[in-house]
Amino acid sequence: MPDFTRRFDVLIIGGGNAALCAAISARHSGASVLVLEGAPKFYRGGNTRHTRNMRCAHDTATDTLTGPYTEDEFWDDLKRVTQGHTDEELARFMIAQSKEVLGWIGEQGVRFQPSLGGTLSLGRTNSFFLGGGRAMLNALYLTAEELGVEIAYDAEVVSLDVDDGVFLSAQVRQGEGTIDVRAGALVAAAGGFEANIEWLKQYWGAAADNFLIRGTPYNRGTILRMLLDKGVQEVGDPTQCHAMAIDARSPRFDGGIITRLDCVVFGVVLNKNAERFYDEGEDFWPKRYAIWGRLIAGQPDQIAYVVFDQKSLTSFMPSLYPPISAQTIGELAAKLELSPEVMSKTIADFNAAIVPGTFDHTVLDDCHTQGLTPPKTHWARPIDTPPYYAYPVRPGITFTYLGTRVNRDARMIMSDGKPSANMFAAGEIMAGNVLGRGYAAGIGMTIGSVFGRVAGRTAAATVRN
Repeated sequence: MPDFTRRFDVLIIGGGNAALCAAISARHSGASVLVLEGAPKFYRGGNTRHTRNMRCAHDTATDTLTGPYTEDEFWDDLKRVTQGHTDEELARFMIAQSKEVLGWIGEQGVRFQPSLGGTLSLGRTNSFFLGGGRAMLNALYLTAEELGVEIAYDAEVVSLDVDDGVFLSAQVRQGEGTIDVRAGALVAAAGGFEANIEWLKQYWGAAADNFLIRGTPYNRGTILRMLLDKGVQEVGDPTQCHAMAIDARSPRFDGGIITRLDCVVFGVVLNKNAERFYDEGEDFWPKRYAIWGRLIAGQPDQIAYVVFDQKSLTSFMPSLYPPISAQTIGELAAKLELSPEVMSKTIADFNAAIVPGTFDHTVLDDCHTQGLTPPKTHWARPIDTPPYYAYPVRPGITFTYLGTRVNRDARMIMSDGKPSANMFAAGEIMAGNVLGRGYAAGIGMTIGSVFGRVAGRTAAATVRN
């Protein structure tokens, strides 16, 4: 148990990737460090527990990456998925720093697996953690503990004492009591507000009642709310978030990676009226998967169905739940409680609009529709080979983009435009600086690792000076 009566150099609120990178970086810089994780030890790490990979720029192929991924290409990908809604200075800084971070993460004990092939198309751009996010997290915790970082679990921060942009102390509830924790600098790495349904409803209305939360139920945005109320400048659109299509049969919270579905590009997506509503083949899946949650959120009752046939059944990684199947489209529609007549016509119209080409899921192929609204611009194949399959899907929220504005030192910017004297942020709580909208696989971990490392290093230097 940490000695809460002592004054630490750096206090870190949060327990995921960004927090641990900050803690290790600050400790390497000679600072005394306390990490406050609001969750029990078993659930430590927030959404890092459910991640699989991170996206980093690199100049050559490595043991775990199949080829180079330049800074310019990374920037082009980020600019495209955000549609320009990003702070270019911070984004380019993050991309440049990601080249170092990839090796630095490995030096902290994190191991990577050989590159992945298949439909994810990430073997060149993203490094996958051996054992997944929990193994990555455990490695960081082990390193932090060996360095002397002190960690408290079930440590809920209930208030912050901030005076004119200067952090003084945090009030922490543990058990029945409240303790005042003092430190020379603060790093906030406590995630967004995606698990706070009432806060989501302020922007989404009743639709948020049908959202599923892929990650931790502990990310309720309490630290973000405190910081904004203390005069930290906010950044980002509160309606923007990382939201994807996940199996509608998933639990309300903490379903994680095994509930996601990567089959959209192989079929069509229908709403409860058995109608298509968006181009399923717009771009490679890692650059579009995180738009589907918002798309489904805009459909009646926030429900949709991914429909495909036997040809595609083994073309993607399966999820936790088996697909619903039938020998005819009409029978499948009945199982989904959709109109058999409308669904049969939707599939027939789709099949009739396909322009034959050479199907290849590894490139933007020439299999597309013509004269159909919405179109399917790539990977369009007739759905005509029984048995037929479907997954029911709902919006699965991973993290939100409303956050604290920071500069390239990860230092929070106050409402008057001046940098805080000793408050820093890393991870989801400041991701909106880089992600104004959209997402590409692995960028969340990049943001957390880069700005966590910077925040810890700069917080330690601030105290030292």
